Amino acid sequence: MPMGHTATAQAGSGGLTATEHRLANGLRVVLSEDHLTPVAAVCLWYDVGSRHEVKGRTGLAHLFEHLMFQGSASVPGNGHFELVQGAGGSLNGTTSFERTNYFETMPAHQLELALWLEADRMGSLLTALDDDSMENQRDVVKNERRQRYDNVPYGTAFEKLTALSYPEGHPYHHTPIGSMADLDAASLEDARNFFRTYYAPNNAVLSVVGDIDPETTLAWIERYFGSIPSHDGKQPPRDGSLPDVIGKQLREEIVEEVPARALMAAYRLPQDGTRACDAADLALTVLGGGESSRLHNRLVRRDQTAVAAGFGLLRLAGAPSLGWLDVKTSGGVEVPTIEAAVDDELARFAAEGPTEEEMERAQAQLEREWLDRLSTVAGRADELCRYAVLFGDPQLALTAVQRVLDITAEEVQAVAAARLRPDNRAVLVYEPMAAEDAEAAEGAQDTDESDTEGAQQ
Repeated sequence: MPMGHTATAQAGSGGLTATEHRLANGLRVVLSEDHLTPVAAVCLWYDVGSRHEVKGRTGLAHLFEHLMFQGSASVPGNGHFELVQGAGGSLNGTTSFERTNYFETMPAHQLELALWLEADRMGSLLTALDDDSMENQRDVVKNERRQRYDNVPYGTAFEKLTALSYPEGHPYHHTPIGSMADLDAASLEDARNFFRTYYAPNNAVLSVVGDIDPETTLAWIERYFGSIPSHDGKQPPRDGSLPDVIGKQLREEIVEEVPARALMAAYRLPQDGTRACDAADLALTVLGGGESSRLHNRLVRRDQTAVAAGFGLLRLAGAPSLGWLDVKTSGGVEVPTIEAAVDDELARFAAEGPTEEEMERAQAQLEREWLDRLSTVAGRADELCRYAVLFGDPQLALTAVQRVLDITAEEVQAVAAARLRPDNRAVLVYEPMAAEDAEAAEGAQDTDESDTEGAQQ
């Protein structure tokens, strides 16, 4: 198949450029030359995440991220890791609400290997996918859930706040990790259908950034990816839109074996890709982005009622973003004391807005974070894919810094006043379990573990 491609006009930040191309089978390709160091990053985003899953089959997107490392037709078992690491490279994959990505950073002379590996599993994973690999990775994912969510302090907070923030039936109501019951229920045929639907070239964006020759790189991409057939069976994700404001405070109190009381909250904020979202990012940076922030100065330094206070933004393109508040109390301080202080600071910020110094500091902080991402070949490859998949234009990654610097203090104040309100948040209050209850729970857990070990012998 001939390669159809169009080179875009140069656009960028700090001299960075990217060109775009498209294969006949629909695969979008973004290339960005950077000859500063002899390395190259390969990043492949599939337009599938937990928002594409249906009730009863949550966790499939994340499970498939693991299955993609389980072996393909030409690379059995753990071969993908072995070949990349043996060539001096690094690799991984991640799953979110909105996408699944896979990436390698290689010595420049090993770029062809990384492209061949990604093409091999895109084109031939179904050949290698069987009951053994399915069961193996199902157990891995279930164990990951235990280690990162179920058996650590505050581990299920993200899952609980997400479920509170997005109503039942909403595509973002559940997190990518999925439930144990749904992971158990997933069949081999479910996995095969999932792959056929979403792991097609016309549902992916491939970016290559670094010390590359574009013509040679495009020839390799055509050679390895060009013969993989497209697939047209994908359904668009369900509508994730919601009213700007929840309209009431949603609240849950949790008594668990945690080291300290905690106040966590999620505020409904504008969707990613908008000026209002950038303004919200700046507002949260002023309020809770580091040790110079208002909440840290108020709660940790001045009042000494908290040991940590942070406020960050979870950007989402297909649903309202979430402003994530996390405060751990100090000593015997009660949560209502913390909550009253937080509300006081948010109300004052909404009324007065940021100072000139706060705006300058927040914009410098976000600018530095953006430039840090764009300065590495891996970070730039990821951002080019993100803007291509979620917003249709990879060039937006190269101008993101300027968009943040263009936001005014008035826009920051306006989004804070409109959104950072008690009637627009989901709240979790953590209370430590009483000592005697914690000992009883620990004893019960030890008994369960002993029973499990006995059953396995």
